[in-house]
Amino acid sequence: MENENSEQQPRKNSNKIYFLVAVILALLGTNAYLFFKEQKSSERIVTISDEKSRMQTEIDKIEAELDNSNSSNIKLSEQMQKEQDLARQKIADLRTALKKGQLTQGQLAKAQEDIKQLRYFVTKYTADIEELKQQNAALTTERNTLRTTVDSVSTKASNLEKVNEELSVKVKAAAALKTGNVSIIPLRVRNSGKESDVTRANTAKKLRVNFTVVNNAVAEKGMHDVYMRIIDPSGNLIVSDNGGMFTADDEELQYTYKTAVEFANDGKAYAIDWTNPGSFQKGTYTIVLYADGYTMGKGEISLK
Repeated sequence: MENENSEQQPRKNSNKIYFLVAVILALLGTNAYLFFKEQKSSERIVTISDEKSRMQTEIDKIEAELDNSNSSNIKLSEQMQKEQDLARQKIADLRTALKKGQLTQGQLAKAQEDIKQLRYFVTKYTADIEELKQQNAALTTERNTLRTTVDSVSTKASNLEKVNEELSVKVKAAAALKTGNVSIIPLRVRNSGKESDVTRANTAKKLRVNFTVVNNAVAEKGMHDVYMRIIDPSGNLIVSDNGGMFTADDEELQYTYKTAVEFANDGKAYAIDWTNPGSFQKGTYTIVLYADGYTMGKGEISLK
């Protein structure tokens, strides 16, 4: 009996030892599981944090590229401006999302996909900007070429206009009537109307200006106005009541008498009579004739 009790006692102690060993092993396993689980979680947090930092750096680069593509003051189309605004809004949204404390794996994956799309857009957008720059450069070159051509044509036109004006002046001058011989005869007019040549100032009443016109094939045939200016011995212009203004030799002048002659380029002789409303003085009178805007000819007569 004593031997049986002695054998049962060691068995009970042995069972307790096994139980304690099992409990210790279970605790060790649990601790190991929790340790590795915590280690894995820590590594995942570290991995997510590193990914957030990498994505923030990528967003900074994308935004810098977007800013750089707009640094050349290129005027954007309405569509390109809209696309740029959307890109900047997407950048702002991503920055807001990355500033949050924790991101789930799904949120992180979505952010990565958004950045990938944003990168694609900015690359395409930058290429579009470069193409737009090239188009603008080509248009600028074309504009400058056209401007040079226009300036050249304008200069040629201006020169041609100047030449035409000079030719017009020359033609006008060439077409103006010019006198041949000019002779001036002082006349006395009797009460009967009979006229006679005189040489004395106190007996002269009128002057007869005789002249011929030089043959001129380019002069217009027909009536031509003739203006006469008479300068007295004192150097003063004699102005009659019907005297007015005219332009000749690029000057505005006042005339003493105006008439008209018919030109046919036939060598015809002309005579213009001018009656002095006053009295003649002793000395030399100068008579200047004008036609077609130029001096036609002149002559002098001295009265005693």
